[in-house]
Amino acid sequence: MQKPQLLVPVMATPNGTLVHPAYFLLVGIPGLGPNIHFWLAFPLCFMYAVATLGNLAIVLIIRVERRLHEPMYLFLAMLSTIDLVLSSVTMPKMASLFLTGIQEIGFNVCLAQMFLIHSLSAMESAVLLAMAFDRFVAICHPLRHASVLTGPTVAKIGLAALTRGFVFFFPLPFILKRLSYCRTHTVTHSFCLHQDIMKLSCTDTMVNVVYGLFIILSVMGVDSLFIGFSYILILKTVLELSSQGAALKAFNTCISHLCAVLVFYVPLIGLSVVHRLGGPTSLLHVIMANIYLLLPPVVNPMVYGAKTKEIRSRVLHMFSQGGK
Repeated sequence: MQKPQLLVPVMATPNGTLVHPAYFLLVGIPGLGPNIHFWLAFPLCFMYAVATLGNLAIVLIIRVERRLHEPMYLFLAMLSTIDLVLSSVTMPKMASLFLTGIQEIGFNVCLAQMFLIHSLSAMESAVLLAMAFDRFVAICHPLRHASVLTGPTVAKIGLAALTRGFVFFFPLPFILKRLSYCRTHTVTHSFCLHQDIMKLSCTDTMVNVVYGLFIILSVMGVDSLFIGFSYILILKTVLELSSQGAALKAFNTCISHLCAVLVFYVPLIGLSVVHRLGGPTSLLHVIMANIYLLLPPVVNPMVYGAKTKEIRSRVLHMFSQGGK
């Protein structure tokens, strides 16, 4: 089958004619041959299965068990839903790339994937912040927890996270479409990210750079600062508890959330740093991006399943019923 023409003139502007590629080429992991890529597809499919089953199980358990309809578990259901969608946006396309070696991804499809990846990441960041606030109120102001985090309040927080992720990142595809692409059309990852597509343009990308830096600081940057501040207050309250057992019990309720925060933010910060340092995209960029996008959907269900007694007991009960 004949491939579409690579460069497509789009429209005439005062600065010249915009040129968009018909498709981009995804690299996968630079330096690895087709044979290694082929075998990497199998653990990737396994990771996708684990992420899908784990997150789906958490959502369904929280949906069915009415005693789990509390703020902490409702936020966890939101987190699992976001991870479920995020893994479905990235992993199947990666597995297809590794298995078949077909690198082409349509220009508009690439922009749509890019938007979903960034907006879902912003939603996950907002939910992690909401979970930190829930732990802060539960530990520092336990008597006010039920009155502060009511059902309608939790629903409004979830809607705010969804709206913010959509609104802040909705302009990204449009400011990428205003660029012309006349350099190489190879995206040096297994998926589409704003920074990589922007680097392929041969026109001025100052708007993209400024807006990209603005949203990463005002969304993930602000969220991480508030999460850190919440845990400083939590730690202060825990250390003031007279009973060591009560202090350990209080802080133990935060372990799962702390793991989720570290799994999300450490690779994100590392990826932002290596991108801001400039230079050509290296193997380090690719590894950090893969960890940032692929690890949380797989790890979060395991951590919450192991550390949350109610979810763990429900899963064990399901397996014991299935074995009879």
